[in-house]
Amino acid sequence: MATEPIIRSLLDTDLYKFTMWQVFLHRFPAATGEYRFHNRAAREMPLGALRREVEAQIDHLCALRFTAEELEYLRGLRFIKDDFVDYLELFRFRRRFIRVGASAAGELEIVARGPLMHVMFFEIFVLAIVSELHARGFDREAGLAEGRRRLAAKVERLRGLAREPARRNPYMFFEFGTRRRAGRAWQDEVVATLKREVPDVFRGTSNVDLARRHDVVPIGTMAHEYLQAFQGFGYRLRDFQKMALENWVAEYRGDLGIALTDVIGMDAFLADFDLYFAKLFDGLRHDSGDPFEWSEKALAHYAKLRVDAQTKLLTYSDALDFEATFALYRAFADRAPVAFGIGTHLTNDVGHAHPNIVMKLTECNGFPVAKISDAPGKASSVDPTFLGYLRQVFGLPPER
Repeated sequence: MATEPIIRSLLDTDLYKFTMWQVFLHRFPAATGEYRFHNRAAREMPLGALRREVEAQIDHLCALRFTAEELEYLRGLRFIKDDFVDYLELFRFRRRFIRVGASAAGELEIVARGPLMHVMFFEIFVLAIVSELHARGFDREAGLAEGRRRLAAKVERLRGLAREPARRNPYMFFEFGTRRRAGRAWQDEVVATLKREVPDVFRGTSNVDLARRHDVVPIGTMAHEYLQAFQGFGYRLRDFQKMALENWVAEYRGDLGIALTDVIGMDAFLADFDLYFAKLFDGLRHDSGDPFEWSEKALAHYAKLRVDAQTKLLTYSDALDFEATFALYRAFADRAPVAFGIGTHLTNDVGHAHPNIVMKLTECNGFPVAKISDAPGKASSVDPTFLGYLRQVFGLPPER
């Protein structure tokens, strides 16, 4: 069994974990939640054999604390408040809130259940652990060599884009690959390479530890779990998106202004995203469904509200590779600023198959929560009755 620790810093996670966590600390500190691990490729790539190694890695994770240097870095981010950093100084994972098992079918089962303030922080670490343990089953040197070859080709394609005719808004992208990386060291090398080779278009990383150590911008605002949690916070269900956005604005007062649109689909989101929110938020993030259709809807919505789309940012983050980003850039960069968050294509493109894994919020305060998404077949809920009710409340058709 591999014993080398995978997670060595509690900053080795995505920025939006901290930004969502701060909202929950200040507004819903007593909330409870449940997160469940899911392998979307379980039939072809079961992961139950990793159970003991995952448990050992989580044991190590639960021994980590934030260092003084890490806390000082967080305190220097203008949107992070001092009392939140003081809370993090006291924070330590409690092993009793997470359970690891394996099903009779040989699939890995991981459930984190307890105070939302605690269990929400497990997600990215668990996914990074599982992903790297899976990658350790392959030839490491061959994977590094192939990864470097592919990364060099991507750098050349990015340089080639710079030779195309200039558009109204520049091309820019971020590295978003922590949760499904082939390894911590490889992600580190990817970020260092991008900063060195294509600094004009590489604008940052979602990984806070890498942002700190490589002196690049940490990127992130909110994830699906943030909006989903508001389904369990006691608001009228029809109002959960508006209340999630209201609480975000009240917490950050102009900072971190990119709103995620697909918790129950773009159409239902835009019905709530009125002139008030359109002016307060700096832009929107696409994470499921056809990105071209989504972009047209976003631009039409801003036009209907008479908001200048040139003052808003359209961000894309749904399983992107560089060719997909180039197509979107050519289609929309003259009409609005655009940016791209690229994950697995950067951090796990090393020549071997990798699992498609997620760890989703399934309950909040004892109530089921759900994500419907703009992609067919990607609805997420452990309670089909609640999922049907959510569709009914927002006037959405049953899933085909």
